[in-house]
Amino acid sequence: MRKVQFPFVAVLGQERMKLGLILNVIDPQIGGVLLTGQQGTGKSTGVRSLVEVMPDIEVVKDCQFSCNPKSHIDDLCEDCRVRKEKGDLETEFKEMRLINLPLGVTEDMVTGSLSIDKVLTEGIRSLHPGLLAKANRGILYIDEINLLQDHIVDTLLDASASGINIIEREGISVMHPSRFILVGSMNPEEGDLRPQIADRLGLEVKIKAPRDAKLRAEITKRVIDFDDNPKTFIKNYESEQEELRKKIVRARELIKDVKIPSSVYEFVSRLVNELDIFSQRADITFIRCARAHAAFNG
Repeated sequence: MRKVQFPFVAVLGQERMKLGLILNVIDPQIGGVLLTGQQGTGKSTGVRSLVEVMPDIEVVKDCQFSCNPKSHIDDLCEDCRVRKEKGDLETEFKEMRLINLPLGVTEDMVTGSLSIDKVLTEGIRSLHPGLLAKANRGILYIDEINLLQDHIVDTLLDASASGINIIEREGISVMHPSRFILVGSMNPEEGDLRPQIADRLGLEVKIKAPRDAKLRAEITKRVIDFDDNPKTFIKNYESEQEELRKKIVRARELIKDVKIPSSVYEFVSRLVNELDIFSQRADITFIRCARAHAAFNG
């Protein structure tokens, strides 16, 4: 049973956070987003409420990794490669998933575990899928990401960089696709984030509590109304939620047709230089965000 979530469109005062999340859903290659701010500023509420406006995705039917049927054969899991070669690749649509990664997670919970006695005969089917399998083509969310164990961070970085999760046990290895949008949230007062993972996240949004008294009052009222009667509260925002969801779906289709003029590329490069940012990744992320934003606005 899925937990009832606060409607995404009802989140007030955090428009930059909402836009950062939406742009990543439109173009996952933006590279994820880091949300920083004090406790109680709506970071985790905003992320978890996103699930209700995320689009459905086309997947290979019965694939435990939600393989993309339109992917190159090399980007499919072992089972789907065999099925594609046989011309037996049925598809279906399923919800894009948001997977929470808890701080106390073990490596087996992240990567999955192998039944060694079955791996030689069953291959990938001997794998008990971990969070990286469940998050493929979805969102992997880590609250308090700055407190995550170093060895888990290393595992996530490897999968994020390669788009593949490799599970090795007793000299035997299996692999499957693992392309996910990494979303992290943290309170900077509780510790710094490792530079390696900060560099992997395309965007950072600094979140502050609204200072406007009327806005704060409306936020408080909405939270209490939701807590008192979630079904009625959610129903009041159904049409807005569906409208946003359709807008995101449309943007994911339009983005391939957005053309960026040379002058914009040059402007971005000058801006990045002026900010003394040396990584080329900044230019690429900037352009991807601009393209996704243009698609979102039709």
